[in-house]
Amino acid sequence: MSLISNLWPDKWLKPLVLLTSTSRNAKHLIVNLPALLAQLLIRIPALPLRKLDAHLLNQHHYSDLTGISRFFVEFLYFGIKEARACLFVVLFFTAVFTIPHAGIWGVPRYDILLLVALVIQAWMVWAKLETLDELKAITIFHLVGFGLEVFKTSSGIKSWAYPDFAYTKLFGVPLFSGFMYAAVGSYIIQAWRLFELRVIHHPQYWMAISVATLIYANFFTHHYIGDYRWYIAACTLGLYARSTVVFKPLDRERKMPLLFAFVLIGFFIWLAENISTFFGIWKYPNQLGAWSTVHVGKWSSWSLLVIMTFTIVANLKHIKARVHVPL
Repeated sequence: MSLISNLWPDKWLKPLVLLTSTSRNAKHLIVNLPALLAQLLIRIPALPLRKLDAHLLNQHHYSDLTGISRFFVEFLYFGIKEARACLFVVLFFTAVFTIPHAGIWGVPRYDILLLVALVIQAWMVWAKLETLDELKAITIFHLVGFGLEVFKTSSGIKSWAYPDFAYTKLFGVPLFSGFMYAAVGSYIIQAWRLFELRVIHHPQYWMAISVATLIYANFFTHHYIGDYRWYIAACTLGLYARSTVVFKPLDRERKMPLLFAFVLIGFFIWLAENISTFFGIWKYPNQLGAWSTVHVGKWSSWSLLVIMTFTIVANLKHIKARVHVPL
């Protein structure tokens, strides 16, 4: 304990001591764990992160950089901003990949993941790393994602399954699953602020919302009336063909086709999905015997889901002001 005490202040250790001294009855732990985890996270100082954000958003002393030096410095800051935007993603998926399959102290893994996700989200709002309006948008992502999970895992569909037991399952789906979709929304919101994003030639909002609705509906209807994913993708291609995202990796604005950003984010989600299924968080039918890579076709599904998520984010008041919609 002396070594740990040297590394962690006593005020940080207190919640851990309380946690380990708590009854090991699973239901009792589930009731007490959120408060104990919250005590621990509140003790983690948010000031360094806010200082980092201020530093990343005020890079005006690199104006003299040129050539290869500018490229490497911009690339470095691009990577730092991306990592910072993935704060929720990194914390949540660290828990996903490190919590034992059997759970901890009799508490099922899925239940612990839900508690961890709730505490991380509450801490980010408390630390003013997210606003309440942004939290509302993330809640929408959670509900939208959870609804999709309930349908896809239902007895008549069985696209994938959550095989482990949990107290916090609803309709056979663990409640933490919605946070995997919320993580995408959190990333986009954080990236929008850190990169000072602007969108040029965004389509009319009613058109963007219509396409986003079709994307979501197709995840359900393709089980009954055929998969129209590629027709919707073609419409999306035409709708966003002129759209450009403007971002600041350092002190100068750079541009990227918005469609390319959608595809790129979808690719990284597909990679995360492969890692998640490898660790047995959920399984597709072809992975029940032995693990295999997720079909590359899921990349397109994730890219379309990113477009739907982006549409929700783009309707936040403070973000909408930075979106140019031609008349």
